[in-house]
Amino acid sequence: MIKTLVFALTAGLSLSAAADTELRNSIDNDYQDYLGPLFKHFHANPELSTIENQTAARMAKELSAAGFEVTEGVGGTGVVAMLKNGDGPMVSMRADMDGLPVEEKSGLEYASKAKQIDPITGDEVFVMHACGHDVHITSLVGTARQMAASKDKWSGTLMLIVQPAEERVLGAKAMMEDGLYQRFGQPDFGLAFHVSSGLEAGKIGVTDGSPYAGADTVDIIIHGIGAHGASPHAGKDPIVLGSQIVMALQTLVARELPPRDPGVVTVGSFHSGTKHNIISDRAVLQLTVRNTSQETRTTLLDGIKRIAENMGRVAGLPDDKLPEVIVLEESVPPTINNPELAQRLRKVWVDKMGEDILSQKPNKGMGAEDYPFFTTEPYIPSVYFAIGGTPEADFEAAANGGPAVPSHHSPLFKITPEPAVTNGVEATVHALMELMGN
Repeated sequence: MIKTLVFALTAGLSLSAAADTELRNSIDNDYQDYLGPLFKHFHANPELSTIENQTAARMAKELSAAGFEVTEGVGGTGVVAMLKNGDGPMVSMRADMDGLPVEEKSGLEYASKAKQIDPITGDEVFVMHACGHDVHITSLVGTARQMAASKDKWSGTLMLIVQPAEERVLGAKAMMEDGLYQRFGQPDFGLAFHVSSGLEAGKIGVTDGSPYAGADTVDIIIHGIGAHGASPHAGKDPIVLGSQIVMALQTLVARELPPRDPGVVTVGSFHSGTKHNIISDRAVLQLTVRNTSQETRTTLLDGIKRIAENMGRVAGLPDDKLPEVIVLEESVPPTINNPELAQRLRKVWVDKMGEDILSQKPNKGMGAEDYPFFTTEPYIPSVYFAIGGTPEADFEAAANGGPAVPSHHSPLFKITPEPAVTNGVEATVHALMELMGN
């Protein structure tokens, strides 16, 4: 009996390992024959946020060819692809597709030379996939092809979301406002990943809690009283007041947040004045404010308003001239990984892809994402993970005095597409099979 049980367990493990190897080989072969050239096409032909028309059309074509029911024009240029495969949960997988107004200087033989008219400025600008969204959409196509080819191994409904305008934090909200879940159904689980130049190729990063911060864009308009530079007593100098506000804001994170609660208040722009000897009547501060919880967000935004207004009172401004604090509509909530789902997928990836697959690098940044518009209201358990995109040798060279690894949004940015694309497909397929597998 014991021998029989051991044999059965061993046989089961062998079959599982064989299936994992078969999947890996299938993805590798698909990359060589199809996904690799597709990645180079996307990299060489990026498009700016909200005008990703050719990218969206190509994604619709690819997902339709894979057997999905495709709808275009969701929330602008967004694409939704559905594959219904019997009873079971609905799981969404999102990939963003927009590029950036950056002139590529990566040196890659398939580097972008594309130009577009910037919809914000009206200027013709170079365009580059300087954040890795080409990896995301190529991996999504690979995932679609694998899932469609293995329908006998899972049941449920797979929703693939091709999102526009992530770089301007517009696309996810636009798709939701266009009735994404009312039209196509509300997922039971949500998945997304971002390729990372700060993570070794071949690794997966899974953050407990918040992999991406919430972000608010804040303007502070300071009303002064103009005067001649030689007669400062005759006015109220908005530059001096603005400087005092900038310095006072530094106490918000240092003294009002608990030490273990992360937050950022950065003044990225300070504009005032026109000439050496004129005291202006106006100054404008532009801030980015980051948080990982609604409680922290409230503390920071309330603190900014309190500091700005009361510094105005200290300067002797009347109530009708106190600084105005304006929170713009570009705000996004923090991305929060569901802890139970994160632990579940972490185990699956270790079991299927090896014990060394998970990165131990801490997440040190407070970057923001608009993905939580898909998962916050209504709440959908989700995991947003990272796929490594830089060879370990590049990190070692940088540590020994060599060139630094280019960051996202740099004109030098480049990702090693293999294994970034293939690992993205494999990790996603394993996650989907865990949630929908027979």
